[in-house]
Order: sequence, then structure tokens, then C-alpha cells
Amino acid sequence: MTRARVMRLLLALLLATPAAAWGPTGHRITGALAEHYLSPKARAGVREILGSESLEEASTWADHMRSAPGLFWRVTASPWHYVTVPDGKRWRDQPPPAEGDALTALRRFESTLKDVKAPLEERQLALRFAIHIVGDLAQPFHVGRPGDRGGNDVKVRFFGRETNLHAVWDSDLIDHERLAFSEWAARLHRRLTPDQLRAWSSPDPEQWVDDAVAIRGSLYPAAPDLGFDYIFAHRERLDQQLAKGGLRIAAWLNRLFDTP
Repeated sequence: MTRARVMRLLLALLLATPAAAWGPTGHRITGALAEHYLSPKARAGVREILGSESLEEASTWADHMRSAPGLFWRVTASPWHYVTVPDGKRWRDQPPPAEGDALTALRRFESTLKDVKAPLEERQLALRFAIHIVGDLAQPFHVGRPGDRGGNDVKVRFFGRETNLHAVWDSDLIDHERLAFSEWAARLHRRLTPDQLRAWSSPDPEQWVDDAVAIRGSLYPAAPDLGFDYIFAHRERLDQQLAKGGLRIAAWLNRLFDTP
């Protein structure tokens, strides 16, 4: 591939793809919460592949690697952090894009993890990336509408600072709380009810996408100036989505490792 071709691909991706999903704190919250709900087989399976590396450590790896040199991280893997689904549609109603998306990547990584002959390095990449993707899909704007790049093109001001709606949900709402990821994960763990555990522990990625499509419309603000009112209106939803991310990571891993 020529240098000019590579530069055109990189430019196209910069214009087309959303920013990273939950910031580091959000991803670590989901990973730390998931640790509480792993089955014994899943815990052993993760340890066999990642050694002493925790789920919260693994959860941020795929975003860190987006800056690595080479076409795989900067071009090939970039679309695997999100999906695009029109309002009123389901992911299965349309063919996935040729470059793939979060759900096709999850299927790819699941196959790698089930292949006992796959090299350890490939299984480590697959597991870390899969943990990250499951967390990504709990951020509602990583199941984006066509046309606004998952809220990146929705310009807003968060306490007077120019930003966009995607970034508000990635990091701004979380960072505003000034809590460590471990504090937040512990609080979510304490407050989860049995009904919520049952409702939010589906291992089915298509169901997660349907859930995000159903709620994302309510998160678009009526006006671009966001502050305490927006935080108050959506704080419960933010907690729910972070909790869903953690429970789904555990559910997906439990199904993966508990199934022969």
C-alpha cells in the first residue's frame, strides 16, 4: 500500500469515526465491577490468558493501542469500537459495514478465544479487546445514529467549555464526580438489586445494542449549554449504563468460558 493511500485512509477514519468510548475511568469502573461477577471457570480462563492482569487493567488497553504505529491499530481496528444503527432499526436489519464494527469484532475475538491452538499473543489481544468492546457498547453513543458520528457532531458546552455530546458521555459526566474508579465500582456493586442483576446480565451483544438504541434519543439535550441540570437529569442513567457494562463483561466472559 502506498504512503498516499495510507494517508487517505487515515484521513477518512479521522473524519468518520467517533472518539474513544468511556474514558479510562469509565472503562476501569466496568472492569472492576465485572470482577465481582465472574464464574470460577471464567476467572480461571481469564487468568490463564492474562496472568495477573485484572479486568480493569485490560479494559483500557484497546484505546491505548489506538496510538500504536501500523495499519492494524490506526486503520483496521478503528471501526471495531462502535456500531451505527438508525432509529427504530435493529443491528441485524442491515448488513454490517465492510470494515466491520463492534459486533463483528466480538464474534471474531470469540472465535479466537475458543481456538485452543491460537497463539497466546492472539488470545491476549482478543480478550483485552473484547473486554473493551463490551464496555464500549454500554456507552449509548457508541451505538450511534447515522449522520452525527455518535454525537461527536453535536456541539455543546459543558459548564461553558466547548465540547461535544459524545465526549460528555465518554468522560465529562464521570470526571465531574471526582471519584476513583474503584470507589464508583464499589458503590455500584453495593447498590445493585437482584432485579437489576437479572435484567442487565445478558451475554447477547445484539440485545445490548437494542437497549442503547432505545435510550439514546432521550440523551440529546434541548439546548447546547450543559451543566448541573443535565447532570441531575441523567445521573441515574449514567450509573445504570456503567453497571450494565460491568455486568455484561462478566456475562459475556462467563458464557465464553463456561460453554464447552
